[in-house]
Amino acid sequence: MDTLSALLLAFLSIVIINNLVFTKFLGICPYLGVSGRIDMAFGMGMAVTFVVTLSGTMTYMINNWILIPLHLEVAKYVAFILVIAGAVQLVEMYVRKCFRDLYDSFGIFLPLITTNCAILGLCLFLDLWGVGSLVEAAVQSFGAGIGFTMAICIMAGIRENLQLADVPNCLKGAPITLITAGLLAMAFMGFAGMIR
Repeated sequence: MDTLSALLLAFLSIVIINNLVFTKFLGICPYLGVSGRIDMAFGMGMAVTFVVTLSGTMTYMINNWILIPLHLEVAKYVAFILVIAGAVQLVEMYVRKCFRDLYDSFGIFLPLITTNCAILGLCLFLDLWGVGSLVEAAVQSFGAGIGFTMAICIMAGIRENLQLADVPNCLKGAPITLITAGLLAMAFMGFAGMIR
């Protein structure tokens, strides 16, 4: 299999089949907290995509070019968290300067991207999966961000429609949101086994 096909399969795999939200249940806090409106969900998805792409690529380089050759694997978590925090600060400054309304609507969820376990999880999965090149790490990182954006936008679209639906009072709010999240996860698990 040539390199381009392998990269395309890796991208599709992490976007659809191994989606970090639907299969690993990572990043659930912003997934449920910011998915009330489609515009906020898309903005959060783009912010997470930028952060996870930058973080995944940088942590791959730090881990494989610095930590492993110097036998400092024990510092992996600290290095990864510092890279993620730095990337989030870049996003926060940019959104605050250029998209003030979006920044205000995010509230606490924008700085909480730092603690989004999907980002740290992806950085650790790149090491666990034995990703062999910087290009593959960048593609998988970008794919993880696109997968998160897809998941949060699907949930936001459903939640917007649920506001118009006749939902029983006992299920309004969090219960119907959690039921929907479970059904979405089950639906996306149906893609497992497509690419091996």
